[in-house]
Order: sequence, then structure tokens, then C-alpha cells
Amino acid sequence: MIHTRLETLIDEMLEGQILLEEAMAEFEKLYIKKALARHKQHLSKTASAIGIHRNTLSKRVATYQKQEKSTLKRAGKR
Repeated sequence: MIHTRLETLIDEMLEGQILLEEAMAEFEKLYIKKALARHKQHLSKTASAIGIHRNTLSKRVATYQKQEKSTLKRAGKR
């Protein structure tokens, strides 16, 4: 079932000319956000659940937050 759903999503992304790097980055970001929500924003529990070190998770979360702030600033300048 998951395989079929992924194939459909990949087809849509290829039709939209989404690059692999962009697709992987977006997948990782959403995966981490969902995992954090599931573990009530607890970094250690989330890191353990998804199989990465807590420090790695912390750095990625900080990167996502910076990206979001930057996006909000650009949107406000329009």
C-alpha cells in the first residue's frame, strides 16, 4: 500500500518537475515535523524514534526554523 502511494506521489512530482534534492529535503522536513508532533516536541524521544542523534535533530530543527523565519520576512516585504 505505501509503495503504491509513493509511486503516485513521485509521478506527480516528476510531472511538476520537482528535483530530487528538493523532494528529499521536503520529505525529511515533513517527516521530522510529524515525528516531533507525535512525541510532543521532545527531541530525545523523537531522535530515538526516527534513528538519528539528538544533536543532529536539534540542528535540523534549527535550520527549518531559520528557513521559515526567512520565508516570513520575504513574504512581509511584498
